[in-house]
Amino acid sequence: MARRPTPPPAAAVELVASGGAGTAMLQRLFIGANAPEPVLAAFAQGMCTLPGELGDMGQRLHSAHAEKDWERYARLLRQLIDKYIRTVELESSNTHNSQAEQLRDMLRDTLGAVLASLMQQSPELEQQAQRMGEELRNWRSGQPLQPVAVHLRELCHQVGVRSSSLQEQRDLLLNLFDMLLENIAELLDGDSWLQGQIRSIRQLLAGPLDASSLEQTRNDLREVIYRQGLLREGIDQSKQAMKDLMVDFVQQVDGMVTETGEFHDRIASYAIAVRQTRSISDLTQLLQDVLQDTARVQAQAARARDHLANARAEAKAAEQRVQQLERELEEAGSQLRTDPLTGALNRRGLEQQLGELLADPNTPLSVAMLDLDHFGQTNAEHGHAGGDQALRHLVAVTQQRLRGRDCLARLGGDEFVLVLPGLNRAAALETLRQLQQQLAQRPFLHEQQRVQLRFSAGVAQAQPGEALQALLQRADQALYAAKRVGRNQVLPAD
Repeated sequence: MARRPTPPPAAAVELVASGGAGTAMLQRLFIGANAPEPVLAAFAQGMCTLPGELGDMGQRLHSAHAEKDWERYARLLRQLIDKYIRTVELESSNTHNSQAEQLRDMLRDTLGAVLASLMQQSPELEQQAQRMGEELRNWRSGQPLQPVAVHLRELCHQVGVRSSSLQEQRDLLLNLFDMLLENIAELLDGDSWLQGQIRSIRQLLAGPLDASSLEQTRNDLREVIYRQGLLREGIDQSKQAMKDLMVDFVQQVDGMVTETGEFHDRIASYAIAVRQTRSISDLTQLLQDVLQDTARVQAQAARARDHLANARAEAKAAEQRVQQLERELEEAGSQLRTDPLTGALNRRGLEQQLGELLADPNTPLSVAMLDLDHFGQTNAEHGHAGGDQALRHLVAVTQQRLRGRDCLARLGGDEFVLVLPGLNRAAALETLRQLQQQLAQRPFLHEQQRVQLRFSAGVAQAQPGEALQALLQRADQALYAAKRVGRNQVLPAD
């Protein structure tokens, strides 16, 4: 049966109400307390007069004393010592002056070092911050603070104005960069491989910028640019091969024309020789020479014809190779594997990751399709900025639980896929339920408001020989079943 705390005595109540006379009343509480129990009683009564948690502690001490539960009283004293008394530092009589000087030094260092370094592009503000730091360094306790306060307010005002100006400049630069990218995109063909890169960067500029998203996008672009360089080199080699082929063909044709011209000259000389011949034997020799020259020209023509056919086939093969490389180059331009808003994988990254995992039939693989509950309501109440923050918060909480080969991908909107290699369906279900609990315990703040997130999920384990899209479809069907039964649920796929 639970003990009911005994109310504090009237003296303690009177002490609370006495206000300025509290010190005198506190002294009277200890008058005559010359034995352990009265001293403990007086201490508990004095604690009852304090506000907040200390007053609650006094109530519990008084209750333990009234019931003579000394073990409980000792435990409460230990709690009081551990929580409050050990944190109090014994200071000299000039504590307040020392603290004021420490505060002065910290503020001076902030102004002289941190703020001045941030204002390097504004020499006037940098000098003003340094002068303010010197003024604080020369200030001593007891001197008037009014001049220092006036100068500090003026500096803060100037810094605020400068900060607003820098923010406007940043926004203008981002807008100019976006306009430049938009103009470049309009100048390019609709199927240009550069379109993918430009689209990704414009999406990044449209959302809130953070260091991790910028770094991830930069690394992805480096990878794409490297691959594009290799593909461009292959295209250049194919085009050079076509040029060399055409040069060789032209040379062959030129040689054939030369041979044909010489043949005509010889035929003309043979005609003159025939008119001048006087014997059958001479005529026979001329006829043999004509036949030999004709056969030689015919052989050259046949070789040229064969060479032309080969050149045509090689040119067609080279053209097909160039077209294939250009298609690969276009695909490489859109192969950024991460979502710029959240840092999770995008659909392409998911398909690549799942394709590699599905190729290993000896390792169990489970996937979960996640969808935030009432995400439309979150957007309506907190705006798109709040919705974007909700998506990033879900990704951040989830990624803290990922193991080495686990990955999270965003398909679009508030729909995500969690890939869990090495886990069967039962283990994956437990992982998702633990993630639900962790997300429920970690709301995020948006404009000083706590926003709670919940999600529903469907879990599917890959079957032998199952295609990627079939696996995702089964997980998606389980997700919608979880939505139908009341949301904030995790259900297995059939």
